[in-house]
Amino acid sequence: MKHGKKYAEAAKLVDRTVSYEPNEAIALVKKTAIAKFDETIEAHIRTGCDGRHAEQQIRGAVVLPNGTGKTVRVLVFAKGDKVNEAEAAGADYVGGEELIPKIQNDGWLDFDVVVATPDMMGVVGRLGKVLGPKGLMPNPKAGTVTMDVTKAVNDIKAGKIEYRLDKTNIVHVPVGKASFTEEALQENFNALMDAIIKAKPSAVKGQYLRSITLSSTMGPGVKVNTLKF
Repeated sequence: MKHGKKYAEAAKLVDRTVSYEPNEAIALVKKTAIAKFDETIEAHIRTGCDGRHAEQQIRGAVVLPNGTGKTVRVLVFAKGDKVNEAEAAGADYVGGEELIPKIQNDGWLDFDVVVATPDMMGVVGRLGKVLGPKGLMPNPKAGTVTMDVTKAVNDIKAGKIEYRLDKTNIVHVPVGKASFTEEALQENFNALMDAIIKAKPSAVKGQYLRSITLSSTMGPGVKVNTLKF
């Protein structure tokens, strides 16, 4: 992959042989985010888990204290009183059975997170083939299958993010925007790392955190010292 001049200049600021302290890494990532738009800053955490074993899976959610800097559109599947509750909480879309053909046949996916009350999971389950591959399927571990619709919507709007292992046993999650202050990014990163460490499966043997890299959308990766954690 060929990178442009700007990337090459930014990459010169990063010493790839060094694992930086978290605060230094965050300062560097901010400095190397030179695109014309407000880049997202992501953490890429390589774990020692083997996701092929159910007992070594990591999945959960954490509310970033300073949000993600992104406006999140929430769809809630609910019925009865829960419809009004979801609307009052600020859900962008609320519905039930009638949304199935819209998503299945018309390819409507103008939402970022799906929440469902447990009694709607039979309906939502029919969308598994569409929502599953996109990581949009509601899940009790992530707090998106719940009767407490108000809390779920409020948390998501406040900056709740889901984390889970990908096929290569890496967790990729946003920790904010390049426009955030270093302090705000540090607080978000700390909250994420606390959650990831608490989520360590007891079945994992050997080193749990293999490597941590921070990067902006268009910038180079900056390695973080894992010994801190």
